Amino acid sequence: MKFEQRATQNPIDRGRVVGLPLDRIDGPAKVSGAARYAYEHHQAAPNAAYGWILGASIPKGRIATIDTSEAESAEGVLAVITHKNSGALGKGEKNTATLLGGPKIEHYHQAVACVVAETLEQARDAAHLIRIRYTAEKGRYDLAEQKEQAAEPPPIQGKMPADTAVGDFAASFANAPVKIDHTYTTPDQSHMPMEPFATTAAWSGDKLTLWTANQMVAWGVKDLALTLKIKPENIRLMSPYVGGGFGSKLFLRADAVLAALGAKAAGRPVKVAMARDLMANNSVHRPATIQRIRIGADREGKISAIGHEVWSGNLQGGAPEAAALQTRLLYAGDHRMTSHRLAVLDLPEGNAMRAPGEAVGMLALEVAMDELAEQLRMDPIELRLRNDIQHNPETGEENPYSTRQLVECLREGATRFGWDRRSAQTGARRDGQWLIGMGVAAAFRNSPVMKSAAKVSVDMMGRVTVHTDMTDIGTGSYTIIAQTAAEMLGVPIDRVTVKLGDSTFPVSAGSGGQWGANSSTSGVYAACMALREKLTQNAGFNAQDDIVFEDGQIKSSGRSVSLAKAAGPKGAEAEDAIEFGEINKKFVQAAFGAHFVEAAVEAYTGEIRVRRMLGVFAAGRVLNPKTARSQMIGAMTMGVGAALMEELVVDTQQGFFANHDLAEYAVPVSADIPDQDVVFLDEIDDTSSPMKAKGLGELGICGAGAAISNAVYNATGIRIRDYPLTIDKLIGAGTASL
Repeated sequence: MKFEQRATQNPIDRGRVVGLPLDRIDGPAKVSGAARYAYEHHQAAPNAAYGWILGASIPKGRIATIDTSEAESAEGVLAVITHKNSGALGKGEKNTATLLGGPKIEHYHQAVACVVAETLEQARDAAHLIRIRYTAEKGRYDLAEQKEQAAEPPPIQGKMPADTAVGDFAASFANAPVKIDHTYTTPDQSHMPMEPFATTAAWSGDKLTLWTANQMVAWGVKDLALTLKIKPENIRLMSPYVGGGFGSKLFLRADAVLAALGAKAAGRPVKVAMARDLMANNSVHRPATIQRIRIGADREGKISAIGHEVWSGNLQGGAPEAAALQTRLLYAGDHRMTSHRLAVLDLPEGNAMRAPGEAVGMLALEVAMDELAEQLRMDPIELRLRNDIQHNPETGEENPYSTRQLVECLREGATRFGWDRRSAQTGARRDGQWLIGMGVAAAFRNSPVMKSAAKVSVDMMGRVTVHTDMTDIGTGSYTIIAQTAAEMLGVPIDRVTVKLGDSTFPVSAGSGGQWGANSSTSGVYAACMALREKLTQNAGFNAQDDIVFEDGQIKSSGRSVSLAKAAGPKGAEAEDAIEFGEINKKFVQAAFGAHFVEAAVEAYTGEIRVRRMLGVFAAGRVLNPKTARSQMIGAMTMGVGAALMEELVVDTQQGFFANHDLAEYAVPVSADIPDQDVVFLDEIDDTSSPMKAKGLGELGICGAGAAISNAVYNATGIRIRDYPLTIDKLIGAGTASL
């Protein structure tokens, strides 16, 4: 099915199942332990051995010698995999560094060996018996030091220019009556999913089966085939449940490659789970940024010039953190410029982390807007309202937004949050020894779509089954896909079975980039439409009849035929994909929102506490308000982490992330998030997909941290432009308020 024109009235609009706040259908399996994660397929892969990954202890250089003899002779050891016996390996398209290092070492904790043994403990202990002598080379580990050597990168995601320019930014900014010019920094951040990178691998002849933690099944198959230099059709990759990914599991990781190599060497299934303290340096992370933002406006707050420059670093061949993308689209301004510069660093690979680009870009842009409002002596909401725009400000009115309710989100949020109680004077509100402040920020995230396929069948009992390689990373894919099929075929949701995460199933969009829900359900919609046509014919109706699928029946003109009867004794099935045509290029498709935060700062210690958070969002049709709310509060919580605590500390002498486990890498816990509320505005986007939905999983993190920063400033009068906002920075700044 090709989606080329605005969606008209369709079965999804009935709203009998889609749009309801239903419980997750996979919930019982998860809480009972019946859901099998990558490391837990004991019956499917019996008598499995265990692998332990050894990481490089230098960040850059070469392996001079490697002696595995002592490890190989240790009790229980079945095999030791290194570059010397792995055979010639390739590299996946999505990987910047090779997944098994040696002799060249590209970053600290790059996998250099995997010991396979009868037990996990035997494998772990034997790994410490491997003797490696390295020849270290001088590396580059400090973004600030390498900033001047940064160069323009290739097009972002292969299609967007690194730099843009409209009008004459320099002249307009220079002549603006009111202006701000500030630099903001964000640190390297780690995904830290609860489930480690884990794989169970088994061979049968030349056929490889992997159960692995992966967000994008088809990508994983392709890159594993490239890495192992085998045919993709000889790989079956399964990832039915993923215990958190946030972008870290979009790509093939070392656990999958080494489990496959280990299973081949041992001649039996092998399980590999990456040790927690290896994950931060071995896998991908969100790169640090330096961002300079300049905004010029007239005295009424109308922006005339807006410029956003971003510097980030990565391994040679890696991509930049595209933190200026939202600045190209969010606010009006006739004279504009954005640029991205990429420095080569010898740190672990930087890549996608929830809302790559916008998440850190909004940390800077939305604080800059707050600072401009202060210069203007204007309410920060009013400033945003005055610079709303209903089309792409870089390309003009011929490129409008499909829907854009930023103004409505700000106004609704202000009323619900009690924004009128905010004092414009910093440090004016106190609660005992706590200074109280309020902050606001816009939320923005592009809402892309991707081709997605599914197979839907009905059996002789009228039960519906959906097959697609879409993954569920804790976001509710099982449930919204079941809701879509139930709505389309007129059955209760408990009559639908959903099978996900298997490379033998039709290729879906996968879980990433805020495209998963809208795209994958649209693929199910397409398959259901094809199946409805078959069932309608089987039931003896004409295609021109006014057909309704409801209550397990196919109905038209006073006659009804059960779904089971129409399916027949052999059942019926159909497979199709949704492909998106030119309509997606005619409109800017993005999701919007507004974040409101009340923060308290202890006047004597500088301790920061988030007291209240409110997010108001407009993101097309909300397919399941319950799972959507769960997504948003999770994203908002990650925004708290980005604002107040998350930071991979770079040892710029030794070239690694020093705080590489959950003991030292701080993330928010329940005590840090006392009160969150989420509101969805009614919205239908008929240019987005037949579901008339948009992506929203990453929207909640975009702007949340900036709202916290603005609240802290409102409470204290201290403006911190260096994330995270830690006590030392508050105390070090000093103010009469503290």
